[in-house]
Amino acid sequence: MHRPLKFHFLPLLFLLVVFNACKENSKNSENISLIANDLKMSNTKPIKNQLSEEFKSYWYAGKSEITSFKLEQARYGELRDGNAVLIYVTEPFLEDKQVKADKSHPGNVSVLKLNSTKTFLTGIYPYSIMNSSFYPVSDNQHAIKLSTSVQEWCGQVFTQLNNRDKFEVNSFSYFESEGDQSITLNKTDLENEIWNKIRINPSNLLQGNITIIPSLEYLRLGHKELKAYSANAELIVEGNLYTYKLTYPELDRTLSITFSKSFPYGIENWSESYKSGFGPNSQTLTTKAVKIKTLKRAYWQENKNSDVFLRDSLGL
Repeated sequence: MHRPLKFHFLPLLFLLVVFNACKENSKNSENISLIANDLKMSNTKPIKNQLSEEFKSYWYAGKSEITSFKLEQARYGELRDGNAVLIYVTEPFLEDKQVKADKSHPGNVSVLKLNSTKTFLTGIYPYSIMNSSFYPVSDNQHAIKLSTSVQEWCGQVFTQLNNRDKFEVNSFSYFESEGDQSITLNKTDLENEIWNKIRINPSNLLQGNITIIPSLEYLRLGHKELKAYSANAELIVEGNLYTYKLTYPELDRTLSITFSKSFPYGIENWSESYKSGFGPNSQTLTTKAVKIKTLKRAYWQENKNSDVFLRDSLGL
């Protein structure tokens, strides 16, 4: 007696079901892989925002924008008189080497560079501070590079952050507890880049509860850990001005930057409140900077003794 015919096809039927299932899973895996690759490509090649003719006319005229400020700087529990200067200029940047490009090349990234300087006295000896931030004018990624240096008679410190797969930070100090350090951090917002973002497109400033790395200057002067902190960000309208305010609860620190509502969104003043001094006698003081004058100059060509009078125009 023969078995019914249908039993002979059961193993074959089973194999067909398994084959089709594997084929479908393979197809799904391919689709997932393609989606992942698309996402990876979109992350590595951010969409570039179009620049307005107004922006191009102002920032690509072959001159920098120099703005001087009267400074009251909190240091060692007292306020110190001094000067601050913000120097903005566009320049071509090499994203791989992360330095200014010597030659024109299609792969160069156009950045809005900010060099900010402060000079003030603490008793008998002077302080000199400089921050540099290199931020793409396309406003589509974090700053490519940041650096901060502080010089005074006790010594000098220097910190540099490079934006690669992660944030790579190299820090150098004459203090034993800080010494020479190299660390990596996950990418997040940077307080130093805010000053560039304001000048490009303040409508893209983040608001609400955010995670952000405070200014490298503040972290070094306050001997705080270089990491991201929670903060609240808000954009306040005051007549013809905007004020962007950052509040750091953990650091007991507030930064407020006031700038024009209209292009080119010039910065009028800023204030920064935090505990100044060390130990139980430290108190909350407020650093303030108020605009003196803005000039558009090709300052790198004005380096003769006969050009010194231009500093008078800036009130320096």
